Amino acid sequence: MAVSGVGAVLGLVGLLAVGVAGIYAVSAFLGLRGVVEVGPFLSGARPQEHALSRFHVRWYAVTLIFLAFDMEMVFMYPWALVVAEVGVVAVVEMFVFLGLLLVGVLYAWREGAFRWV
Repeated sequence: MAVSGVGAVLGLVGLLAVGVAGIYAVSAFLGLRGVVEVGPFLSGARPQEHALSRFHVRWYAVTLIFLAFDMEMVFMYPWALVVAEVGVVAVVEMFVFLGLLLVGVLYAWREGAFRWV
């Protein structure tokens, strides 16, 4: 019984290796060679800086704040569907969640994440 399980796993690993090698072979066969000059994706405008240029450190704080609000929305959509069924407990949970989010926003404000100068 154990031998057939090992054989199945080895067969799956072999199939995976063949698949990965096939994808690389197709990419090498169909891929472009040399440096490719492609147009910018800025509505036709020429970029002002290189795509791999460094960003100011304040953008990382803005990104984290955006992710916090994005996670709020991810939590609020399903909550809105079940709040009528669950009742007061769901409302209390949402206010606790929003309170924790407010603590994060107040911390970011105190640390100067919203200052741009």
